[in-house]
This record gives sequence, C-alpha cells and structure tokens, in this order.
Amino acid sequence: MSKEYDVLIIGGGPAGLTAGLYAGRSMLTTRLFEKELIGGQASITDIIENYPGFPEGITGFELAEKMREQAQKFEVEIDLSEVTSVDLSGALKKVTTPDGEYVAKSIIITSGVRPSKLEVPGAAALTGRGISYCATCDGPFFRDKRVMVIGGGNSAVEEAIYLTKFASQVTIVHRRDELRAEKIVQERAFKNEKIDFLLDSVLSRVSGENSVASVAVKNVKTDEEMEVAVDGIFVFVGNLPNTELFDGMLDLDGSGYIITDDTLMASVPGVFAAGDVRKNNLKQVVWAAAEGALAAVSAEKFIESQE
Repeated sequence: MSKEYDVLIIGGGPAGLTAGLYAGRSMLTTRLFEKELIGGQASITDIIENYPGFPEGITGFELAEKMREQAQKFEVEIDLSEVTSVDLSGALKKVTTPDGEYVAKSIIITSGVRPSKLEVPGAAALTGRGISYCATCDGPFFRDKRVMVIGGGNSAVEEAIYLTKFASQVTIVHRRDELRAEKIVQERAFKNEKIDFLLDSVLSRVSGENSVASVAVKNVKTDEEMEVAVDGIFVFVGNLPNTELFDGMLDLDGSGYIITDDTLMASVPGVFAAGDVRKNNLKQVVWAAAEGALAAVSAEKFIESQE
C-alpha cells in the first residue's frame, strides 16, 4: 500500500532542501528523494561566496549539509533513492522508487540539471580517463600536470582558478572573444599566473590511448587548428535539465526546462517546479533556495484550496 504525504519533493539540491524546510515548518508531511548527492551540483562546488550570511564564503558541501540538517530539524524525511516513475494524473500524485510507491497531495520537482557532454571525436572513449565534469572531484589527480577548462562562464572560470591548486598550467578554451563570467571572477583568472587563455577557439578532437594526451584546438574565426599536449580536460559548457521523467506529462520549453506560472505551478495542478530544472534566468544557489521556498508556500496554499 502506498504511503501518503502532503508533499513529495524530487531532488535534493538547494531548491529541494529549502522547499522541504518550508514545507516541514508548515507542518506538512514531507518526503524528499535524491538519487545522488544531497546538495546537488552545489555540493561539489569548492567555494560559494555569494550566498548571504557567509562573508568569508563556504564550501558547497558545508552549505548543503547545513541545509539538510535544517530541513530534517522540521521532520522532512530524506530518501536517498532514485525516482523511477511518476503518475501525475490523479488528485493524489504517485512517485515510484525501487523501494516502493508514495503518493502525495502535491509534488515539487527540484531535479536540477546535469552537465552537457563534450561531443568531439575521441571524447566519449576518454571520459573518466582525463575528461572530467567536476574539478572538485578530480582536480587532485592532476597535480603538476597541464589541464584545459572548456567554457567561459562562472563555473568554468571558477573551476579553472580552483584547479591551479593542483595543476602546473590551466588553459581556458572559450569559443567567444571574451569570457562570460562575472567581472570579479574574470579578474581573478587574469591575475593568476598559472592560467592562460585560448579565445575564439573550440576543441575539435581529443587524442590518447588509455588517457588524454593531446587535443586539437580550432580557431573559429580563422579555422586554423593546432595540436596541444594536455593531461586533463574539464568541461563546463552548459547543462541539460533532468526532466525525462516528466516528458509528455508537463509543459516543457524547447530545451526541456519545466514551464511554470508565477506561483511555480507547472501545467498540472498540484505540481510545482523550482530551481535549475525550471525555466528561469538565473542559475544560482540563492535563486534556487528562493524558488524552493515559494514552491513550498504555493504547494501549501494549493493543498488548503483542495480541502
């Protein structure tokens, strides 16, 4: 028999944990599902220095742990299981995991995003053999080696700076003629003697037998290509929303992000979305937390309206 809750939350990043906190404080019975790491991508961020209340900055792992502890203080059940299917068609929404079925009066989707993969010849075979999508996870393996960071946004440049703790040289490769990261982050990179730049450039090939040995870098303006010896590649070229479970059930935009109204309700009544999985303009921890709070408050009001 399915266990019934007021709120089920799919995803344990900042949006999901904050939604749980607000739902729990409102005395709503709440269960949160997370298939990987509590804190999501934020938990593997080396330092977060733009979240209010931490003037010296805080590691992503520490912030995620504080959020988890606070949510559990208000009796949110945290289930480290993967949601394998959902049924949003009835008044009670159903969530299925390998451990059983759960139903709730409302669902909050905070399933986040995953990194876009590097798709050039040679990349698939060498993923995990020198190609990484997490500097915090794999940076220590590249002590005194040369690495490349692909991308020009905040994540790419911040992770490039982090990698200088280990690597002897870090090259940022970006397809445009200037970086997209915040100016303060750019300035730190420009001042770091271990970082150099290949702008107007893209990777066109990755080579190596058992691990990355070199890459071909092409200038997008001149089409000139050069071979560069490198030991590791860290890729930060955007994200894809984790919305495959909801395809055909909810309205998604052309990129797969969930479309919501101003209360964060999706196209099915009683279903809400918050954080990076939702179509919004700012992918930041503070924004995800704010949306998690709003989604929980909206879910509470929806439940009250149905009783």
